[in-house]
Amino acid sequence: MSNYPTIEQIRAASRKIEPLIHKTAVLTCKSIDQICQARLFFKCENFQKVGAFKARGAVNALFSLQEKELNQGVATHSSGNHAAAVAYAAGCRNTKAYVVMPDNASPIKIAAVREYGAEIIYCKPTQQAREAALGEVVERTGAVFIHPYNDYRVITGQATAALELLEQVSALDAIIAPVGGGGLLSGTALTVSALNPKIVVYGAEPAGADDAFRSMQAGQIIPIEKPDTIADGLRTSLGELTFPIIRKHVSAIITVTDDAIINAMRLVWERMKIIIEPSSAVALAVLLEERASIKGKSIGLIISGGNVNLDNLPWQR
Repeated sequence: MSNYPTIEQIRAASRKIEPLIHKTAVLTCKSIDQICQARLFFKCENFQKVGAFKARGAVNALFSLQEKELNQGVATHSSGNHAAAVAYAAGCRNTKAYVVMPDNASPIKIAAVREYGAEIIYCKPTQQAREAALGEVVERTGAVFIHPYNDYRVITGQATAALELLEQVSALDAIIAPVGGGGLLSGTALTVSALNPKIVVYGAEPAGADDAFRSMQAGQIIPIEKPDTIADGLRTSLGELTFPIIRKHVSAIITVTDDAIINAMRLVWERMKIIIEPSSAVALAVLLEERASIKGKSIGLIISGGNVNLDNLPWQR
């Protein structure tokens, strides 16, 4: 018997975080439906607190901690959205946040973390450097580590996005979510498998950071060595908590090129008039490249976030 988060725990998390997050809109777009020859329902987590779904997991994790556990603050490592989410959630609980960020992180994401009041510690843009810097911070401060995805409290929080989507839209045939570390995809898969296992769940991943695709093929975690993708939120590798859930409940991981990601991002900006970041566009890119068999079907797409450097848009490079 697995100790994966249950649907009861996901519903409890939804109630717990409700006062501090947004119940985000589901939008549709007829012109994109026509291009994809399917009915698409966009779960817009770009409208979430901190501009990304990460607020759900961070708030659930911090509000699962006892008061005394927060005395020394909390710490994490993240290239951006989880960093801002932990900083936001720490403010909600009146505790200090320490955030390790790679020195090549997006300036817009660095600014957001700073505005939420966190102390930023920079490191080289490698997983080893992140973990080493985090270890030093935790040793120095005694802060509680809030992992970006490899934490059941975080996964349970992320699962609430799909919970809302299934309440908002009936009769979906499939749901596509981006996958980096796997917190959102594993949470989505847990919700869907519990409430409507007939819905097919796909993970969408950049070809330049395809560890989830490779891991699924190999049946074991194969970390990405040198990720190379415009989708900066998806450069991390799966964790030992997220991978087994994804392996059990996700039908396939589908990879797409950066060109397809940029085209999908631009299409959403042009047709839907909403700002989404490259990591969010991966799910739509799967459909634009016709990588999944979805014609005539109803598909939920989780738009994971909308934090973009407006001075450095990908189609202007």
